Amino acid sequence: MAGVLAGLTEAGIDLRSADVVIGTSAGAVFGSRLLAGVPAADLYERQLSGSDAVRLPVTARQTARFLWAALGSRDPQRSIERLARAALRARTGPESDVFDTVGALLGDVRDWPERELRITAVDAQTGEVELFDSHSGVPLLEAVAASCAVPVVWPPVTVAGRRWIDGGSRSTANLQLARGYRRVLAVVPIPQAVGPHPSASQQAAELSDEGARVILLSPDRAARRIMGRNMTDDTRRPAAARAGHAQASALAPSVADAWQG
Repeated sequence: MAGVLAGLTEAGIDLRSADVVIGTSAGAVFGSRLLAGVPAADLYERQLSGSDAVRLPVTARQTARFLWAALGSRDPQRSIERLARAALRARTGPESDVFDTVGALLGDVRDWPERELRITAVDAQTGEVELFDSHSGVPLLEAVAASCAVPVVWPPVTVAGRRWIDGGSRSTANLQLARGYRRVLAVVPIPQAVGPHPSASQQAAELSDEGARVILLSPDRAARRIMGRNMTDDTRRPAAARAGHAQASALAPSVADAWQG
C-alpha cells in the first residue's frame, strides 16, 4: 500500500484531492497520516527502512481458530458472527497492545484531519461494518485501533462502550461505503476477506454498474509473489513496498486519466 501511494504521488496524482478517504485496517493508518500531511514518499521510505515494522507473531493455533470461525458457514452474516465470537473468547494480550502498536504507527498524528476521513470497524456483537469520523466523538487513535484489531490475534477494542474488530473482517476494501461517488480509487493489498464475503472486484463491479468510474489497484502477479501468503512476515515488507511502487508507476498514466480526467 505504501509503495502504491508513493508511486501514484510521484507521478503527479493528488490523492489528497479526494472528497473523502475511507480507511480500513492498515488503510486507516495510511489514510490518517496522508490527510495529516505526511508525504507518501515518507511513508514509503519508512517501509524500506523498517521504521514502521509491526511485530505481530501469529501462531498456528490462532490461524486455525481464525479459519475455523470464518469458514464455518457459507452465510456471510453467520461467518462474521462466528469470527466475532471467536475474537471475544480468544486469549490474547491486553487492548493496550493494539493502542501501543497503532499509536506508534500514527506517530504524532492524533487529531482528525480537516479533510473528510472515515474509518471502518466491525461491531463484535452485531458483525456490522460501521464508520467513525470526526463527528463520532471518538478520538482518532481509538478509531484506528478499532479498525486494526485483527480477530483472534489481537483483542477486540473497546471504543464508545462497544467492542470492535478489524474493519476488514468481512470486506477488506468496504467499497460499498463509496456508493454515490462518481470516481472511486481503491488501493486494496488484500482483495478478498476470509470467508463467504464479496471481493473487492465484486464490489467494484457493483459500483461500476451504478455509474461510478472505479480504479481498483490490487497486487499484480509479481507483487503477490513477493508478498507471499503470510501477511505478518515483516522480512518481506521492503520488497513488497518496492513491488507496489513499481506497479503504481506503470499504471499511473491510466489512473491519472480516470481519476483526474
